[in-house]
Amino acid sequence: MHISYFSLIVISLLLGLGTQAYIRMTYNRWSKVPLGNGMSGRQMSRQMLDEAGLQDVPIQNKGGADLSDYYDPRSNALYLSGGSDSGASVASAAVACHEAGHAVQHARGYMPARLRMTLVPIVNFGEQAWMIVLLLGIVMNVTGLINLGIFLFAFVVLFEIVTLPVEFDASRRATAYIKSVPGVSATEAAGARQALVAAALTYVAAALSSILQLLYLLGQRRD
Repeated sequence: MHISYFSLIVISLLLGLGTQAYIRMTYNRWSKVPLGNGMSGRQMSRQMLDEAGLQDVPIQNKGGADLSDYYDPRSNALYLSGGSDSGASVASAAVACHEAGHAVQHARGYMPARLRMTLVPIVNFGEQAWMIVLLLGIVMNVTGLINLGIFLFAFVVLFEIVTLPVEFDASRRATAYIKSVPGVSATEAAGARQALVAAALTYVAAALSSILQLLYLLGQRRD
């Protein structure tokens, strides 16, 4: 039993470290390649938003580390790191336009994105509570609490699974847009796609690790 769970931890750790190393390597490679049209990540994402009719969506420079960029549906705004905001590289354009893709999803009512937003309150609670509830159930030998802990964790896993099509679609929108912009070469567009595929592996690895953990917990519950 302990060896099996230890193996699960090792697999999750290797998945996380492997994907992070690949993401960093790919991002660093394309962050050194300037975009042919000379536009920065902010300019590319602004243009993408404007052409989608989203002139009211602001873009904020949040500073911070690379790849910490995000779109907040609550404020309906893009928050770009310094590199993505002012950088004029293939990687900067890819990341900034990916976040713009999330804004387009929100505006168009993209169903997986709407489902993901619906799950947020439950997941925020579940992430904080599932382990505590599960451990209490084990210590007190209360099957109901154990099942509740697993149920809460299942919502976390569902959230991570639903996140996958949301991220893939945002990357698809970004790649298609970058490819259509005059002055961007086929090589640069392919590089943007490669950078976004690498970034998406983070979500794939997280979802896979969580699925394995959920299957383990379900298997232990049957014992």
